[in-house]
Amino acid sequence: MNAEVLVKRAQLGDKEAFVQLIKGMESSLYKVSRSILLSDSECLDAVQETILIAYTNIHQVREPKFFKTWITRILINECNKLRKVQTKIVKMDSYLEPSTTEQPEVFVDLQTAIDSLETDLRTVITLYYYEDLSVKDIGTVLDIAVGTVKSRLNRARTKLSSLMEGHKVEGRLLHE
Repeated sequence: MNAEVLVKRAQLGDKEAFVQLIKGMESSLYKVSRSILLSDSECLDAVQETILIAYTNIHQVREPKFFKTWITRILINECNKLRKVQTKIVKMDSYLEPSTTEQPEVFVDLQTAIDSLETDLRTVITLYYYEDLSVKDIGTVLDIAVGTVKSRLNRARTKLSSLMEGHKVEGRLLHE
């Protein structure tokens, strides 16, 4: 069934329509949260909280065709809340042991390379390539200018290219 129809039905109180909407977006929501948070449990917490917020506020969606953008924005806000809590936590092992200046790990697969990017770069890459959002939609979701989105995409591509460059064998990436 069409997502717009499901949104309209959910706004009228059809719980099953909301469940179908969310089931169709589960992996998408997880991927977006994973681009911001690196812990699986925190990703799942953020997605769960997002679904709860979306359920209680579904009536606020003005244009059903923008439901995905609307719920993605909620998810990003929830992920950012969790990240703020993370920065306030000081891990004892990092406090007690001085950090060493080791060589960066060898990145064999693309996901590992993406995970190594800064959060803002990781988020735009995920939204653009994995969620197929346009540059304009990413700007709307992240509340940043289109030029900023393009700039972050370019920086992320450049960093990914340099990370993956060392892993070519006879013109092919090792993870292919």
